[in-house]
Amino acid sequence: MPIDDNASSKFEVLGSRVAVLLGTLNGAEFLGEQLESIERQSATCWQLVVSDDGSQDGTQECLSAFRRRAGEGRVSITSGPGRGYVANFLSLLHAPTGADYFAFADQDDVWDADKLQRAVCFLSSLPPDRPALYCSRTRLIDEQGGPVGLSPLFTRPPGFANALIQNIAGGNTMVFNRAARELLIAFGDVDVVSHDWWVYLVISACGGEIFYDSEPSLDYRQHRGNQIGSSQHLSDRWNRLLLGLRGRKRDWNARNIAALNQMSTLLTDDSRRVLSEFCHARHAGLWGRIIGMRRAGVYAQSVPGNIGLFVATILNIL
Repeated sequence: MPIDDNASSKFEVLGSRVAVLLGTLNGAEFLGEQLESIERQSATCWQLVVSDDGSQDGTQECLSAFRRRAGEGRVSITSGPGRGYVANFLSLLHAPTGADYFAFADQDDVWDADKLQRAVCFLSSLPPDRPALYCSRTRLIDEQGGPVGLSPLFTRPPGFANALIQNIAGGNTMVFNRAARELLIAFGDVDVVSHDWWVYLVISACGGEIFYDSEPSLDYRQHRGNQIGSSQHLSDRWNRLLLGLRGRKRDWNARNIAALNQMSTLLTDDSRRVLSEFCHARHAGLWGRIIGMRRAGVYAQSVPGNIGLFVATILNIL
């Protein structure tokens, strides 16, 4: 994504405030690097809101030391709900803050210095009452910070018909505006697979604007404690395939659909049509599934992904 030479000053003139929403749990090993990368942001109008879900390893001490360094008024630390990482991140949406924009942050990544600046330059170009989401590609690093590769490059447009099938928006890259936050809160408590997939689903379903930046905005650390990894290794992909054949994806879709139906009136007419066609196809016979998925227009981001979508339709595991 190209950045104006005066992007940083533009950010400051706008007075845009970003609430960095950090979910933590026993992340002391890498947390210091992440906090330093937040502190180095070229866009300086940020505040850090942390929900710690019961760390026992020194994470809370690390956070307290950072708060003393950054300023008591700039960092707030609360206790998480204790129901897993999805509930922890979604709870942060309710944090009292006067911010204009909101950025999810994982505890073990390293942000580029212009991460927030790039996101806000896009978001601030849109009407503030329109829900909008920025997300990006990532660089993959190992536990020692060495380069591993890049996350997949998605080239097809983002949209609800894609969001029903897959998530292209990593939570650690997400920055969204206040209208998007209010929309997510309106759906209430939900039982969903992941907080970032849910954000992609809701904003695309309700007619929001989504920008996927093909330029990475952070180093995404791959390690044994990842809740969700990049699935770059063949063994990871094979395990996910086996779980899919056992019905995991079908369960995931059922949970996402139930959550969307809680406030279906907020969806656009076209999104309600796509969702209805998708739901009907999931419970139809073989030819009904094939025709229904075609009518719904659901799509993956790659040729292999769409082949997998067709096979999953045949096997009735969506």
